[in-house]
Amino acid sequence: MTAPALAPTEIPGQNPDAPLVEMRHVSIAFGGIKAVDDVSIDLYRGEVVGLLGHNGAGKSTLIKILSGAYAPDSGEIRINGAPATIATPRDAKAYGIETIYQTLALADNVDAAANIFLGREILTRWGTLDDAEMESRARKVMARLNPHFRRFKEPVRALSGGQRQSVAIARAIQFDARILIMDEPTAALGPQETKQVGDLTLSLKREGLGIFLISHDIHDVFDLADRVYVMKNGKLVGSAKVADVTKDEVLGMIILGKCPPGAIPGPGAASG
Repeated sequence: MTAPALAPTEIPGQNPDAPLVEMRHVSIAFGGIKAVDDVSIDLYRGEVVGLLGHNGAGKSTLIKILSGAYAPDSGEIRINGAPATIATPRDAKAYGIETIYQTLALADNVDAAANIFLGREILTRWGTLDDAEMESRARKVMARLNPHFRRFKEPVRALSGGQRQSVAIARAIQFDARILIMDEPTAALGPQETKQVGDLTLSLKREGLGIFLISHDIHDVFDLADRVYVMKNGKLVGSAKVADVTKDEVLGMIILGKCPPGAIPGPGAASG
């Protein structure tokens, strides 16, 4: 399998052994309430990191800071060991960061190729849409992700949930994502399609991408993730290697804020 091209961030002078992403002491408040409070997380190449917590825990807000949707009040982001300024989603894309939201943000009335190149269309020398070239590239990237995908001519509203996820992931990979944020990727999917998305995730991990997985499904996280971070009330409860904790222990982190022996406590860990 051919590895994706290097993103613009991987340039001489940056540390290849550094994390793909470091977020250090990041905070943001809305109306005086801290949605994210002094949170530090990181992500390495070829790694899936689960980000867990109840609704309102701050995990989606934290990831929106990385994707350029929000500007933090304080803290630092480093990409490949170098300081990064991410003020807009365009900035995030320039660093090879792509986000797949739960809603997928697909245009239902057009086909897979049109969605993959939405906003970044390929034009002919006459300034018209080069539909043939976009379909050719769409077929190549989809062959890498989902070789069984055949419905290139149909509007995406006719596709199954798993096929729609494949289109959304293909859009990210086509533009050389090195850091992929997946927000509830298996929500509302059946068991077979959930497995398909899981297989896609593991395939991208093998290619060297770093993946943040936001999910309420602890079973998905344990199947796919190498490490987990747990947030509660805007603070980081702690982190752990999946191999070092049980599902019940992680549930305890989510619900009670209590860190088990196999986890590294964060500022938001419950005392005692």
